[in-house]
Amino acid sequence: MTCKVAFIGLGVMGFPMAGYISKAGHNVTVFNRTTSKADAWLNKHKGSKAETPAKAAEDADYVFTCVGNDNDLREVTFGKKGIFKTIKKDAIYVDNTTASATMAREIYDYSKENNFGFLDAPVSGGQAGAENGSLTVMIGGDQKDYDKAKEIIDCYSKKMKLLGKAGSGQLAKMVNQICIAGLVQALSEAINFGLNAGLKMEDVIEVISKGAAQSWQMENRYKTMIDDKFEFGFAVDWMRKDLKIALEEAKKNNSLLPITEIVDQYYGEVQKLGGSRWDTSSLIRRLRK
Repeated sequence: MTCKVAFIGLGVMGFPMAGYISKAGHNVTVFNRTTSKADAWLNKHKGSKAETPAKAAEDADYVFTCVGNDNDLREVTFGKKGIFKTIKKDAIYVDNTTASATMAREIYDYSKENNFGFLDAPVSGGQAGAENGSLTVMIGGDQKDYDKAKEIIDCYSKKMKLLGKAGSGQLAKMVNQICIAGLVQALSEAINFGLNAGLKMEDVIEVISKGAAQSWQMENRYKTMIDDKFEFGFAVDWMRKDLKIALEEAKKNNSLLPITEIVDQYYGEVQKLGGSRWDTSSLIRRLRK
């Protein structure tokens, strides 16, 4: 069934995600603060653009957002020209932003008061996952809203799962980023150690990636890490934003994150090296500078 969909936020993730929804045959209206990105999207995909988030959301059956942080999310939802000015009753709002669980719960409460559905649905898989339509989507909210929206979310995902009440998706994304931070640091140390020991690390990784040390980070980033190239994925600036959210949440639920705290500081060193837009595997640069 063809649905009317609004998609707000056409960054490196949102641009292809909205594209996959359009390719599936849905009527997509996009909004982006930088209008040239909306124009570029329209040159590649079928759809239309709106001048404000509110205009994009008018009469939409589903509204998606994929923006930077809590402040950006608040602007495009509760703001003067935000989607909450026009979102219709019984519509489903899906937020793909990586934001705080507190923000997700606030939006959920508002959605219940105003008779529309809401799912917090952050994604994992990076730019490549978005471009290939193979993202993992971690979802919080009500079962009925999930059941209604999952066919649309499936347009850009390879795996989705409802994990609990509102905020659960954001909390799961924090778990995801905590895991990645530790993995990338360990991989950086291992590659640096091997290179210093005179090993041909391409051959070493070929062997150990088939054993217990295997990870997505190892298989997809080891070559570029060895070659000192970091233009292939999720930026350091965004990782630090995500880790800040996780560290703040850890204080609330009394979780100790000693490794995550250290890796966050290491990413701060990478930023000082000029690596704000390098991908997260650039942790190795601080070991080999």
